Amino acid sequence: MNKLWSLLVTVAFLLIPLQTLAGNESSGTITMEFDLSGHDINEEAQLWIPYPLSDRDQLISNISVSGDYAESAVYSDQKYSTPILYARWDKEDASRKLTLTFHAVRQEVERRDFPAKEVAWDPADYAMHLAPTSLGPIDGQVKILADEITKGKTTVFDKAKAIYDWTCENMFRDPKIIGCGPGDVYSLLKRPSGKCTDIHSVFVALCRAAGVPAREIFGIRQGKKPEQDITGWQHCWAEFYLPGYDWVPVDPADVRKKMLKQDLKLGDITTSEYREYFWGGWDQYRVKLAMGRDLVLNPPQHGAAINTFGYPYAQIGAKTLDWLDPKTFKYTFTFRQ
Repeated sequence: MNKLWSLLVTVAFLLIPLQTLAGNESSGTITMEFDLSGHDINEEAQLWIPYPLSDRDQLISNISVSGDYAESAVYSDQKYSTPILYARWDKEDASRKLTLTFHAVRQEVERRDFPAKEVAWDPADYAMHLAPTSLGPIDGQVKILADEITKGKTTVFDKAKAIYDWTCENMFRDPKIIGCGPGDVYSLLKRPSGKCTDIHSVFVALCRAAGVPAREIFGIRQGKKPEQDITGWQHCWAEFYLPGYDWVPVDPADVRKKMLKQDLKLGDITTSEYREYFWGGWDQYRVKLAMGRDLVLNPPQHGAAINTFGYPYAQIGAKTLDWLDPKTFKYTFTFRQ
C-alpha cells in the first residue's frame, strides 16, 4: 500500500504544470491591435512597436503578427539593440490594421544576496549607463544634488541605496500626469512629482551623476484577472549595476504608487515593507518591452530622436501621431490568462 501511494504521489507530481513549480510568476497572452485607418491616404503610414523578447526573467512565445500592411519586419535600433516591430502602409491604402499577439511568462525577480565587498571595476565598461540623456542631465543641479545625497558614501551599493531612499522619500506620484510622464529631470527637481518614467528618470540621472551605472526599463503590466483591457498599463522601472554582482532591480515609483493608492505615510510599516521589497525586487506582473532614451528607430523615423519607446510610435507621412491620444492613434491592448 505504501509503495502504491508513493507511486501515485510521484505520478501526480510529474503531472503538475511546470509553471506551478517555478515560484512566483504570472503568465498570459497579450494582444495588441492597431488601426491607422482614417488618416490621410495621400501619405504612407508607418508604425513602430516595442517588440517583446525572452530573457532570464521572462519567456515570450507564440508570437503572431497579422494585418493588411505593405511590409512588416522585426528590427532593432543601433545603440541599445531594442527590438522593434515595424510595419508600413502605402499611399492610397484605406485600411491600415495590424495585430501583434504573444504569450508571456514573467518571473518575480529578487536579487538581494549582495556581496560583502565591492570589486574593482572600470567605469568605461558602463559608459552608456553613466552618460546623460536629453532630459536626464548629470551636471549642474543634478550633480550637486547627487553629491549631497551620497556625501560620505564610497561604494556603488551605498550610493545607489542613498539615492533610492531619497527618491522614495522625496518624489511623489501625480495621477493627473498623462501616460508615464516625459522624465524631464530638471523640471522634476523643481516639482518632484510625476509618474513612473518621471520618478525613475530622476533615480537614473542621480545615479549616473554619482558614478553609479543605471538605466530605465519600459514595458507593460500584466493583468490579474482572466481578461483585462491593459491599453493604458504601460510601466517604467529601473536597475543599477553593482560591480562584481549583477544588475539590481529597483522600483521606487511603485513604492510611491502603493503609498498613494493605500493612503500610506512614509513612516508606516507597510511603506517600509514596500521600500524593502522594491530594493532588489520586482513583482511578476510586468513584461519588459524596450530600453534606452533618445532613440533613432529602425527604419528611422522622420524628425528627432524619440525620448522613450515605452509606447507604440506612428507617423503619417512626416507627421507623428500622439501615442497618448486614442482619437488620433487608435490601439487596444488586451491581457488574457
